[in-house]
Amino acid sequence: MNGENTSRFDAAQLHRQIVAVLSAWGMPPEAAAATATVMVETDLAGIDSHGVSMLMLYEKLLLEDRLRLDAVPRVVRDAPAFAVVDAGAGLGHPAGLFAMDLAIRKAAACGIGAVAVGNSHHLGALGHYVRSAAQRGLVALMTTTTRTPVVAAAGGTTPILGTNPIAFAAPRTTGGELVVDMSTSVVAMNKVKAYALAGKDLPVGWVSDRSGRTITDASLAHSLLTTQEATVSPLGGPSTETGGHKGFGLSLMVHVLSAAFSGAALPLYDGPSDNLGHFVLVIDPNSVAEAGATAGYVDELVRLMTQDEPGVVLPGEPEAEAHTSRSRDGIPLPEPLLEHLRAICGRAGTDMILTPLGQGTPRR
Repeated sequence: MNGENTSRFDAAQLHRQIVAVLSAWGMPPEAAAATATVMVETDLAGIDSHGVSMLMLYEKLLLEDRLRLDAVPRVVRDAPAFAVVDAGAGLGHPAGLFAMDLAIRKAAACGIGAVAVGNSHHLGALGHYVRSAAQRGLVALMTTTTRTPVVAAAGGTTPILGTNPIAFAAPRTTGGELVVDMSTSVVAMNKVKAYALAGKDLPVGWVSDRSGRTITDASLAHSLLTTQEATVSPLGGPSTETGGHKGFGLSLMVHVLSAAFSGAALPLYDGPSDNLGHFVLVIDPNSVAEAGATAGYVDELVRLMTQDEPGVVLPGEPEAEAHTSRSRDGIPLPEPLLEHLRAICGRAGTDMILTPLGQGTPRR
């Protein structure tokens, strides 16, 4: 985010601010700290759509009595390599972290571990979770359903599926991880919101109204998407000629993986909570290959992609670069978002402690 109405903030202070809000809402300290860590790491990675700006949605869910911030994820079905978790209608971050940890432990015992989660809410950017597994030498896949139907079926015009993201990570021997994190639509709905908060126009082809007319006004697009009066194009674009049917197929696959095992909601569900579903798969490469062989293969694959193409950008590289620069220079937040955060703090009864860098904020 750039512009005259944007200020930068220290990541540690932003973490304290999020914890203060979540705690005021009634979230236990350990869960609040873990959730804030995921959110801040997401903002550091430049994924402004899934970080602190999500407090606006979480407050709305809380006020509608759809969200239980004191929920504790629990295993409801268990097998050696597979488990099903009930998130208790809580925020998805604690449930996602719980599921990833459980899948890692099962992979350590069985070579592979899978965990399905139901009765959950938004859990942020999936890349954070799969990267944590790859940092331990593991291969991980994660999917989730999403809250608002915004993507039409191939050949249809009615919003019925969410943006249904998928993420994958594999270790590398040369440092870092190969991370793929993407929605199965051309853009995540929360990125449309981020564009609106930043006062930026949308690219043509991202969002269309029900008549098929493209919308570039981000505020209008976000408003219409929340009332199902517009659609986000599937990955590949709005036409089968550009591969939109493939994005729709991927979205269906993600929905089955994320929801079918745990009994999470079908599309257009209208119940007392969002009942989102998540799915985690973790593989221990050392259970089937020599130690380091898989990571070495990934290194060689990356080398082939980049050796004669200096302009190639690998998945995860922009986020890694953003993390480095934002850790150094601060996380940019636009003034419209800061206004929302001030109001949220006021309603929660907690102080707005965010101070722009250069105005007395110590570096941590």
